[in-house]
Amino acid sequence: MKYLRGQNGKLSEPSPCRTGKINSGLALAGGSILFLAVMLILLVYSPPTDPDSNQTTTANKTAPESASNENQDDALVMYCAAGIKPPVAAAAAQFAEEEFGVPVHLQYGGSGTLLSNLQVAKKGDLYLAADTSYIEIAREKGLVEEAISVARMHPVIMVKKGNPKKIQSIDDLLKSDVTFALANPDAASIGKLTKKQLTEAGKWEAVSKSARVFKPTVSEIATDVMLGAVDAAIVWDATVNQHPEKADMVDVPELSGTIKNVTVGILKSSEKPQQALLFARYLQAPEKGQKLFSEMGYETVEGDAWDPHPTILLFSGGVNRLAIQDTLKEFEQREGVTVNTVYNGCGILVGQINSGQRPDAYFACDSSYMVQVQPKFTLPLTVAETDMVIIVEKGNPQQIKTVFDLAGKEIKVGLAHHEQSALGALTKKLLEPLVHNEQSLYNAVQPNVKTNTPTADLLVNQLRTGSLDAAIVYRANISKVADKLDVVEIKEGRPLAEQPIAILKSTKYPHLLQRLVDTLTDSPSRAIFESNGFRWRVASESL
Repeated sequence: MKYLRGQNGKLSEPSPCRTGKINSGLALAGGSILFLAVMLILLVYSPPTDPDSNQTTTANKTAPESASNENQDDALVMYCAAGIKPPVAAAAAQFAEEEFGVPVHLQYGGSGTLLSNLQVAKKGDLYLAADTSYIEIAREKGLVEEAISVARMHPVIMVKKGNPKKIQSIDDLLKSDVTFALANPDAASIGKLTKKQLTEAGKWEAVSKSARVFKPTVSEIATDVMLGAVDAAIVWDATVNQHPEKADMVDVPELSGTIKNVTVGILKSSEKPQQALLFARYLQAPEKGQKLFSEMGYETVEGDAWDPHPTILLFSGGVNRLAIQDTLKEFEQREGVTVNTVYNGCGILVGQINSGQRPDAYFACDSSYMVQVQPKFTLPLTVAETDMVIIVEKGNPQQIKTVFDLAGKEIKVGLAHHEQSALGALTKKLLEPLVHNEQSLYNAVQPNVKTNTPTADLLVNQLRTGSLDAAIVYRANISKVADKLDVVEIKEGRPLAEQPIAILKSTKYPHLLQRLVDTLTDSPSRAIFESNGFRWRVASESL
């Protein structure tokens, strides 16, 4: 017995007078239902795709289903140059399955194509390009924050094993019996570099016109060589190294001198920058990603020692505290690291360094204290500078106008300690050449000096409590209390301190420390320094 569905949605028995019509209608309906069912299956079914053809794959396919479901919200999306697929896919799987349980979704394609894609999508966490120039373009477009180098490559001619066509030069590609493939210069890094190098050599026009085919990724043209579709292709040396049983490489002068850094950038669109940086550091670590890159024929880089949560030590002169403390907290959060910061007078810090302590970085109050430990550190970068000034009580009741007024009167003066503090040493250097009553001004002031402190902030506090009438400090020391005291400018000598930063040569984390320096010298940090009474120096020195 057939049943119909009425207007109320319930099934009911059809009336006898309609049975004939229903039987014929059901035949048509049955065919329609079968057709719809087939279409539905086709829509739902998605066949496997070639990951080299700009498709997305997941690096933890073999992870337990429960773990995968639990971590989907933590999944990272990475745009990855197709030519770097093997080690990155292996590292991503290892990272997801064996280490942290964080899936990494990899989208492959040419470096240029991927850059265009992420510009449109404005989503994702990481972008790995076969050539740093694409990362720089991404930076200029405001798409990338940090950048971490993970391997090196150079272009070569790839030929079938044994080199049957005896190809030894770029000119050999132009022979009538030779066919070759190139990567698209607008889509792939190797294509862009090939065009650049051969244009400089005056050979691009002839080579580009003779190429049998242009393809969007290096993987595709390498496959063409191995399948015999062409005799040769210009690819990365690492591409050939991955197929030693099927291909040989030919180094040629027009290409061999060019080495490119494979670089991964952290996208500004990332909502999980800490996890993204963790994976980027994982790729660069000798014990982790670099091991895989080496096994798969890539030239490796010297990465930081692997630690999921590194702890670094920063020595900093006290004058820098207000300008850097908030930036350091943000850096810790973004990088997933701990920065132990020791603030003190630079004389004390230098003494500790010379006695054997090894901070990963040193941010000095003045360049004169960086010089004393320079052999242990990389070349310093002067970040900022600040003036030395005299501070007095509000209204300047002692009528102090110049540094000479600090001597001869019965006033209470505070100076920083000349051995413990850069400020103290600079104060002594400033006052000693000046003469007061036939003696050095520095000596003339000593009877009025009531305190010598290792840091200037102690002098500021003592002046505000009435313990001192005057003190020599940095302008940067008074940015938060400028309305509670008066400032007397020092016009004699050179009352200036410069604040350089340098990285310990023997640190286990040189790349992490360089990112810290980059963060401390970026635009947001500059604004904080300037709001705290410093003048910025980085732009004029580094650009």
